[in-house]
Amino acid sequence: MCGIVGAVAERDVSRILLEGLRRLEYRGYDSAGMAILDQECVIRRQRAAGKVERLESALEETPLTGRLGIAHTRWATHGKPTDNNAHPHVARDAVAIVHNGIIENYAALRSRLQADGYSFSSETDTEVVVNLIHHNMGQGGELFEAVRTSLTELEGAYAFGVICSAEPDRLIAARRGSPLVIGVGIGEHFIASDVSALLPVTQEFIFLEEGDIALITRDAVIIHDARGKVVERPVKRSQLSATAADKGSYRHYMLKEIYEQPRVLAETLEGRLSRDRVLPEVFGPDAGAVFDQVQRIQIVACGTSNHAGMIARYWFESLAGLPCDVEVASEYRYRPHVVSPGTLFVTISQSGETADSLAALREVKSQAKHLATLAICNVAESSLVRESDLVLMTRAGPEIGVASTKAFTTQLAALLLLVIALGRRHAMTADTEARLVEGLHALPALIDRVLQMDADIAKLSEAFADKHHSLFLGRGPLYPVAMEGALKLKEISYIHAEAYPAGELKHGPLALVDAEMPVVAVAPNDELMEKLKSNLQEVQARGGQLFVFADERTTFEDSPGLRLVSVPAVDDALAAVVYTVPLQLLAYHVALLKGTDVDKPRNLAKSVTVE
Repeated sequence: MCGIVGAVAERDVSRILLEGLRRLEYRGYDSAGMAILDQECVIRRQRAAGKVERLESALEETPLTGRLGIAHTRWATHGKPTDNNAHPHVARDAVAIVHNGIIENYAALRSRLQADGYSFSSETDTEVVVNLIHHNMGQGGELFEAVRTSLTELEGAYAFGVICSAEPDRLIAARRGSPLVIGVGIGEHFIASDVSALLPVTQEFIFLEEGDIALITRDAVIIHDARGKVVERPVKRSQLSATAADKGSYRHYMLKEIYEQPRVLAETLEGRLSRDRVLPEVFGPDAGAVFDQVQRIQIVACGTSNHAGMIARYWFESLAGLPCDVEVASEYRYRPHVVSPGTLFVTISQSGETADSLAALREVKSQAKHLATLAICNVAESSLVRESDLVLMTRAGPEIGVASTKAFTTQLAALLLLVIALGRRHAMTADTEARLVEGLHALPALIDRVLQMDADIAKLSEAFADKHHSLFLGRGPLYPVAMEGALKLKEISYIHAEAYPAGELKHGPLALVDAEMPVVAVAPNDELMEKLKSNLQEVQARGGQLFVFADERTTFEDSPGLRLVSVPAVDDALAAVVYTVPLQLLAYHVALLKGTDVDKPRNLAKSVTVE
């Protein structure tokens, strides 16, 4: 989940590296560092625990300049966030490395290297790698060969950028299990964990494949694949602009991304709907033949994306008449499975680089028991997209805030397109499809109406400012929405929040309810409304404080112990999307009152590329 950036050029690269780190900070912000080869071919390094701004301050006092360099922003795995544990790591002033991933056999390698006379100043697995590379260079090889030899000894996941004082015009890059791209310039080349880091200097990119290792100079890129064969990887032009990841006039990225939802939902649906049906070409020219054979859905995802999958399960079974299973990727990988004939394997990920989801996809493909694989993703060039049989892009654009917002709602829109495309082959009637499509057309305007509730929700959030715990309740497909609302609140305000199906209150959670435990309920006008009201009366009878987001058509009223927020009327199937947005706003405003770092909550990072 760390961020890597590197450059080899005819100009000073220090400002390029620093700007790249700023753009990658969503991937980790426990510490940051930079190493540059200066004019005397000496590796100069600056590191700082904390966010990139602390590194920037250190660089203002002691500038680094040079035409070859690497930099890193860290999400801590091995070792606390300290200066010594910050990357880049250097071996005997000769080799420097930045690393994203986890080396699983680092302890054994460390013991071996210590026996060979190497000393260690950090607790990281990465310092083992740079010493190993230095050791292998001492056997008579150049940097590229030393890196390639070292990779054969590593177990785990990695993306590396490596430089060496003896080879001042070469940057080595390698990846296995963690993303890495090469930015292509004129007389200069770059590496980064994400294209967004390099958009100010290039829009041309080479996406390294699994197991690739690249020798990069100012004028050339030579790539070897996992078998050691020299290969050509295509150069692709990114459609993102350098300003796509800016905050604009918004106070936080999260708020900007919440307010972008009407637009990105419209873009996700654009060209995929006619007046009354989902266009059959949405999933690609080969999708129709695959969909004709689908008898079951298996969804695998993590975090917020898993909540999207849980909502989709209700849709698949109630609207499409298809059985659907949902499992978190980190659990799916580690147990045997009974795969029914005609099972479509669906992975959902914002980044397309989520380690557990990718590993689950690769395991499924290696076993060849599923009918096909389909990815719902926001990053067109990601590993998940490239390795899946079918793809539906969410078109959310860059999402920088760690707490996912627009990626989640666009995932839901994409999943509903899939439900309709499959449902028409099973239990869904043409009238139902037309009704759902009509609702999807209206969805961006509905979300825009919800955003107009922002000031009211900001006022409501004051009731949470001094609280330490909260419960979220929902029924049916709104139960995963409650889970997502609880996750948002805990992620960015650090209030302990849990979600339950409302009918489960009496089976345990009711014991927690008192005046200091706010209870948030999502209450669309569906067939479960009356049962939900009964559940909420259980809370009121125990003196609990209720905050109910309810359909404007319902008969809920403000009363002692109950505060009502009216939500625009919406079709039952689309309620999950609409009711998500006020919960996002609630979490945002509570976090503001708590004074937390909204975009960069402690201990978290955006793109989870380690297990």
